[in-house]
Amino acid sequence: MPTTRKQLVFFILGGFFLTNALLGEMTGGKLFNVPSLGLFDFEHITLSIGVIPWPVVFITTDLVSEYFGKAGVRKLTFLAVGMIAYTFVILFLAIQVPGSPGSPISHDAFRAVFGQSMWIIAGSIVAFLVSQLVDVVVFVALKSRTGGRMLWLRATGSTAISQLIDTFVILFIAFVISGKLTIPEYFQLSVGNYLYKLMIAIAITPIIYLVHGMIDRFRKGDSGHESGQTKLATGTKD
Repeated sequence: MPTTRKQLVFFILGGFFLTNALLGEMTGGKLFNVPSLGLFDFEHITLSIGVIPWPVVFITTDLVSEYFGKAGVRKLTFLAVGMIAYTFVILFLAIQVPGSPGSPISHDAFRAVFGQSMWIIAGSIVAFLVSQLVDVVVFVALKSRTGGRMLWLRATGSTAISQLIDTFVILFIAFVISGKLTIPEYFQLSVGNYLYKLMIAIAITPIIYLVHGMIDRFRKGDSGHESGQTKLATGTKD
């Protein structure tokens, strides 16, 4: 269990990071439509339902980058990749088990839902790992260039670049390789999802400032001598 406030912050942010990353993987097979608002020649943009939990991943990634640097994000990213791979194995085994005739969820329905999730998980293991590591590199570089000012710039800038990679890679593996979508449909879905994520990244900037302020106030109660324990637990410098 965390023994300092800084460790508790890392623990809570990590929990939100992992939970929402897994929710994004498990639910991403469902698609829905939103109005295109004149951005395209077609009436609506098709999005993956995974865009609902992913903004929380954006927020936690930026906050972990802010307080724990590259080491903190690497730890959570590799842990998340491991948990995503573990989820893939469990789903694969669960799909192989024949369903009972009296099961309220039929075997075919279970396989249709979670079988698609497996394709998303397979794609995201690569996309998630690359995009998260790119995110923290861009975030730290922008923080260094601006002297720690303009949190909005490093938060939005890092997300814009990392999600471009994540969106196009994961949707290609999840929907094109699996044969669910044609290439034109894939590009429509990818562009729509990316623009949505970018708009969300901009819209949640006030939330990042709010949570950033809450963490700063919470950590003021830390005693100075606890930093050694925190460094040992997170591998980061104050």
